[in-house]
Amino acid sequence: MKFALKILKDFPAFLWSGWGAISSILLFIALWDMGNQVYGDLVLPSPLETFKTLHAMLNDDSVIAEIKTTLYRSSVGFGISLLFGTALGLLAGFFATASMMSRPIVTILVGMPPIAWIVLAMIWFGMGDETVIFTVIVASFPIIFVGALQGTRTLDGDLKEMAKSFNFPWHMKFLDVYFPHIFSYVFPAWVSALGMAWKIVIMAELLATSDGIGASLATARSQLDTPTALAIVSIMIGSLMFIEYIILEPIKREVELWRD
Repeated sequence: MKFALKILKDFPAFLWSGWGAISSILLFIALWDMGNQVYGDLVLPSPLETFKTLHAMLNDDSVIAEIKTTLYRSSVGFGISLLFGTALGLLAGFFATASMMSRPIVTILVGMPPIAWIVLAMIWFGMGDETVIFTVIVASFPIIFVGALQGTRTLDGDLKEMAKSFNFPWHMKFLDVYFPHIFSYVFPAWVSALGMAWKIVIMAELLATSDGIGASLATARSQLDTPTALAIVSIMIGSLMFIEYIILEPIKREVELWRD
């Protein structure tokens, strides 16, 4: 509870420190507008037209339902990956044999193109939620697993000996000694896996379902509706940035205060 309250207390200062990021977004929008003037509305609609389309879409209940469907699929797939990837990665990191045994499996999962997993999932599960969720899991799991594995494998031996010599209880060893170091590896892996999950869920929906943001993007493509396509892309990017920078980044800063 105290941890959450401290995050909320420091949140205004965190927002104030984001002017550099806002400036880069505004620069991107300016370059986007220049591209519109060069290539025209068919190829690259203006930011104003795109945001008008986005506003209209967000006031449409059917579009909100599609967004909720995509969020559900990505959340379930990412949540399963986060739970099992973190737990199994930590376990493998503490045991050398488990680490060696897991390497070939992780190599297979990382090396397999996501599009191949989508095709296999369509054969195994058909056209529905299971295909999308499965693809998200297999695409994001190895990223989280490797982050947790590296976090435990790189623990300082002297730090372990210090904790052992002082006879710390196991929960103090983990929370006060091991966790800060492990978290510095696990958290970036979570963020990377989140980005991967969000991209994969759109791709899987585009190919394997008739609902969700990905399916809406496929419809816009078939109709050459570029403003709608860019509005959907804006929803994707905006959702990911909100989760990463508004929710996850303040938590990261609070947990990593020990670095200062």
